[in-house]
Amino acid sequence: MLLKEYRICMPLTVEEYRIGQLYMISKHSHEQSDRGEGVEVVQNEPFDDPAHGQGQFTEKRVYLNSKLPNWAQAVVPKIFYVTEKAWNYYPYTKTEYTCSFLPKFSIHIETKYEDNKGCNDNIFDNELKEQEREVCFVDIAYDEIPERYYKESEDLRYFKSDKTSRGILQEGWRDTQDPVMCSYKLVTVKFEVWGLQTRVEQYVHKVVRDVLLLGHRQAFAWVDEWIDMTFDDVRDYEKQMHEQTNIKVCNEQQEQSTPNPSSVDDKEAQAGPSVCVVYIVS
Repeated sequence: MLLKEYRICMPLTVEEYRIGQLYMISKHSHEQSDRGEGVEVVQNEPFDDPAHGQGQFTEKRVYLNSKLPNWAQAVVPKIFYVTEKAWNYYPYTKTEYTCSFLPKFSIHIETKYEDNKGCNDNIFDNELKEQEREVCFVDIAYDEIPERYYKESEDLRYFKSDKTSRGILQEGWRDTQDPVMCSYKLVTVKFEVWGLQTRVEQYVHKVVRDVLLLGHRQAFAWVDEWIDMTFDDVRDYEKQMHEQTNIKVCNEQQEQSTPNPSSVDDKEAQAGPSVCVVYIVS
């Protein structure tokens, strides 16, 4: 088991990010759903917890098969997916990821949001108890992002919001920005396979960090698209995107279930070592 705490600051308030986060996840999931892959929403409904109160429970399946290297496709079931279960009691959320064919692999994320610049060192004291963890600050403007995810329009070193007048984010922006909030994420990765555990858990944390960086960058880069939305507006948008994404993913899976010899070469050309972005920013 490898435990890390990520702190990602944003030039937003906690209440603003509540809407921006839902908008970003819905838009990105729809954009990434292609060729029968992407995010299928299985369940999305209100949930009442005795400790945290009213919230929202969401279950999703993230299909990944053709994103694997060719050698892995030979041993992985054709319908390969990661199950995401999320309990959102904003400003506290809990998310769990499990794999359809790796029962000893899991990711557990607890998130708390506060209107500060990432200075609360005791936010997870009750959860951590005696466990050691590394604290990792993620800078949405100046940390390096994998080249395949880079878009000039989402480069926050040059982006300025027309509607909020926030940005451009200068070096050290976290100390001078007003408003500023922080996503505190306690991430536990488990891969209980002898001989591979350390390497895989370290690799997964690298992927997690890249995904957190990309998702939070996009949430602010798209701020002018969602800043005027109410919470009801963004829930309607979320429902619309979920319906469209489910149709897109399920229809294309049905088409792929019928063998088509002419598609083999195309699949080999499309397949590669890239990793599908799974949204772990909830």
